[in-house]
Amino acid sequence: MPDSLAGVLRSNVRQTALSALETLGRLVALAIESVQGSVADVVSRRFQWRETTNQAWYLITVTAIPAILMAIPFGVVVSIQVGNLIKQLGADSLLGAAGGLGVIQQGAPLATGLLLGGAGTATIAADLGARTIREEIDALRTMGISPVHRLVIPRMVAMLFVAPLLNILIIFVGVLSGYLVATAAQGVTPGSYWATFGSFATLTDVAISLVKALLFGFLVVIIGCHRGLEAKGGPRGVADGVNAAVVLSVVAIALVNVGITQIVSMFFPTKVA
Repeated sequence: MPDSLAGVLRSNVRQTALSALETLGRLVALAIESVQGSVADVVSRRFQWRETTNQAWYLITVTAIPAILMAIPFGVVVSIQVGNLIKQLGADSLLGAAGGLGVIQQGAPLATGLLLGGAGTATIAADLGARTIREEIDALRTMGISPVHRLVIPRMVAMLFVAPLLNILIIFVGVLSGYLVATAAQGVTPGSYWATFGSFATLTDVAISLVKALLFGFLVVIIGCHRGLEAKGGPRGVADGVNAAVVLSVVAIALVNVGITQIVSMFFPTKVA
């Protein structure tokens, strides 16, 4: 009995691992096809500009206000927590640098990725999943129309356009809210706050933040499109695809952020500008 149970477990683990690798392979293939197809569509003047504009506007409408609501408490919490620690060390003037770097390097791109991974990915996976269940995707292929060029690429480009804009909005609101808390409640002078902020937060930090936001946006849109195009089993399958897309997006963002942070720490250490 134990031997048979162990054999079943080994078989299940092996099948799950193989299935995961196959899914990863299809995900990578979709990403490569989308990037190559977007360039080809622009060059051949067949790019779906109207669809891209509609998708970008929808993403802005569903993420702009939540981004502001998320950035305000994030900036406040960073300012309070870091301010209490810095105050004990007698370096109140460094609050601007610590708060600014926290928002720019980590808070803004992570908040951008999570917002797009929550609202954006769920919407994309549900839309494409419903189209797949209704056999619209198969109808497109029958008519010789590529679903990737018609549906995936416009959503990818829209996400890559919205991600840096959302990132900049979160940086602005987060830093501003941290500044207001530091000057109004923690006794930091405005001049010292902005002086230390400008000394430590450089354009390189902003550029890295934007690159992270773009990468997170690319990951979540590819995951959402992939899960939507592979939905099966009726409405339940669409719901499972949406759930899987959101969970995979969050996990992918967390793992990629750890890797990028390590690389940035090695090649771009924090220093006074």
